[in-house]
Amino acid sequence: MQIFKLRLLFLIALINSIAVGAAAQRLNLKDLKTGDLLFQNLDCGDMCEAIEAVTRGWHKHDFSHMGMVEREGGNIYIWESVAAGVRRLALDSFSKRSAHQLIAGRLKRRYRKLIPSAIGYLHQQIGVAYDLAFLPDNGKFYCSELIYEAFKNAAGGKPLFKLEPMTFKRPGSDEYFPVWEKYYQQLEIPIPEGVPGCNPGGLSRSRKITIVGSL
Repeated sequence: MQIFKLRLLFLIALINSIAVGAAAQRLNLKDLKTGDLLFQNLDCGDMCEAIEAVTRGWHKHDFSHMGMVEREGGNIYIWESVAAGVRRLALDSFSKRSAHQLIAGRLKRRYRKLIPSAIGYLHQQIGVAYDLAFLPDNGKFYCSELIYEAFKNAAGGKPLFKLEPMTFKRPGSDEYFPVWEKYYQQLEIPIPEGVPGCNPGGLSRSRKITIVGSL
């Protein structure tokens, strides 16, 4: 009986440690650094749910949007690509769009030398159109594509993050999400199933970054 109790206590402790590990520690604004990546759950309806369903984020969090931090003086800005195109906006404006916590990721030390060049690249992209088609190399950017390209450019054309074949189908099924069928019918182009791409969930699990906390 004593051995059983000890094993039970060990199992409970293991479960608790896993649960604690899945919860990001709370950050203060002063803890954010230029180059940090912020992952966001927008709750924008069927499209966001479809994005989140095909690629789970860090510790199974749902992420449908992301941006990159730039500190300037005492201000904190976020670089992002949205329907209005590439822009830099205040952290408060970025965060208030969602009721969920923001999850912050930070490049591992050996990659941080790329941050200044990546920030410079972002400044050059202000106003570039949003990539409605989610296609590579078309001169436009969706949210995670903007970050991918910024660091690729900073590394002299060598990708820092990994691209994966995109899917617009329900997990475990050969059927497309209805929202994507309707979306691409309106764009009058084929669904780019299998085309290399990236999304916030995938980047949040990259081995090139460490999740440092939540806001």
